[in-house]
Amino acid sequence: MRRVRRLLATLLAAVAAVFPAAAQGSTRADEPLAPRLAKALRVPHVAPTRSAALAVDLQTGEVVFKQRASRSLAPASTEKLPLTYVLLTALGPEFRLETSAVARGVVDDGLLRGDLYLVGGGDPSLSRADLATLARAVRDAGVRRITGRLFGDESLFDTRRTAPGWRPSFYIAECPPLSALVVERARYGGHTSAAPALAAALLFRDALAHEGVTVGRAIATGTAPTDGESLALVQSPPLRKLIATMDIQSDNFSAEMLLKQLGLLQARRGTTTDGAQVMMRQLGADGIPLTGVRIVDGSGLSLLDRLTVDALVAILQAMWDDTTLRPALLHALPVAGRSGTLRDRMRSPPLRGNVRAKTGTTRAASALAGYVKSRYAFAIIQNGAPISSWWARTAQDRFAAVLAAS
Repeated sequence: MRRVRRLLATLLAAVAAVFPAAAQGSTRADEPLAPRLAKALRVPHVAPTRSAALAVDLQTGEVVFKQRASRSLAPASTEKLPLTYVLLTALGPEFRLETSAVARGVVDDGLLRGDLYLVGGGDPSLSRADLATLARAVRDAGVRRITGRLFGDESLFDTRRTAPGWRPSFYIAECPPLSALVVERARYGGHTSAAPALAAALLFRDALAHEGVTVGRAIATGTAPTDGESLALVQSPPLRKLIATMDIQSDNFSAEMLLKQLGLLQARRGTTTDGAQVMMRQLGADGIPLTGVRIVDGSGLSLLDRLTVDALVAILQAMWDDTTLRPALLHALPVAGRSGTLRDRMRSPPLRGNVRAKTGTTRAASALAGYVKSRYAFAIIQNGAPISSWWARTAQDRFAAVLAAS
C-alpha cells in the first residue's frame, strides 16, 4: 500500500510540474498575462529554441505575448493561411473555376464529325456529377455520336504531379497527382490514377454513354484547338467554399491546385513555382513581414517551406481588419471541439467554440494559428527532429486556454 501511495504521489508531482494550473485549481487571474502564456508553452520534449509564439489584441493591436516571433520555422499546414489570404485578396471570395467540353468539327444530324475535348480548368472539386452535367449539355447540343476521339486536356497547368521539396512518400499518400484536369482526385477503377487527365476522359466517356452519346475512336489526352466550339460548361463552387474545404480539412490537394491557379492567373503559368512567387509578391506588397519566410508550395508539405509567427499573425490581423474578407476566413477555419481538424481538440470550456484556428502537423513541425473569441490573434510554431506532437498540442491548447480565460 505504501508503495502505491508513493507511486501516486510521484505521478501527481509530475502532473503538477507539467500542468501547474491543474494542480492549483486554476491560474491566478491577477497574474500578468504574458507569464501565464509563457508557462503554458513549457512542456517536455519541445525545444524552446525551436519554437515561436505571438499573440496580439485585435482591438488595440497590443502585443500581449512574443517569443522568437521572427524565427524561421517549418510551418506544416499553417502554410495554407498565407495561401488563403492571397487567394481571397487576389481573386475574391466569389471567383469560380470552369471546366468545358469543346468540339473540333461540325455537328450534323446527330454526328460530331471531329473530336471532343474535356478541358480542365484546375478545379479541385470536379466530380462525376459535373461530368454528368456536361454530358447532358453535349447531348442537348444535338450530339449523339462523336466520329473522332475524346481527349482530356490538362494543358492549363504544367504536368508536374508533386511540388518541390516533397518526400516521395507524400505522392498519393498525402496528395493525389496534380493536374489541370482531375476528377474526384484521380480515382478510377478503384485506385488513384497516375494519369489524371486520361482517367477524367475515360470517366467522361462513361458519362456520355449514359446520356446516349457514343465515341467512335480511342480515348487520349491532348490540347483543345483555340478555334474549337464550346458545347458545355460547368463551374466550381465559389472560391470561399473551396478554401473552406482546404482549411477545415487541411486538404493538401486543394491547396496545391489553387496555388497553381494563382500562378496561371497572376503570372500566366500554371506552376507551383509561379504560384509561390505570386504569393511572396502579394504578401510583400501588403506589408506582411517576409524576413525568414520562404514559400515553396501551398500545402506546407514541402521540407523547404519556412514561416514566422510574425508573418502569420500579420496575415490574421489583415484578414480580420478587412470586413469583406473576414467572413470567408472565419467560415474556413476549424472551430475548437466542433469542426475539421479541431473537432477532437479543445472540447471543454473555455476553449470549445471560442477558438478558430488552422492546425499544422508533420513529422518535424506542429503549429496552430488563428483567433481566440473576437479578441486575440495568435500563432504558435514548434519544430523538432521529430516533434513530439502530443506535447506540442498540449502546449498550444494551454496557450489558447489562457487567452480564452483572460
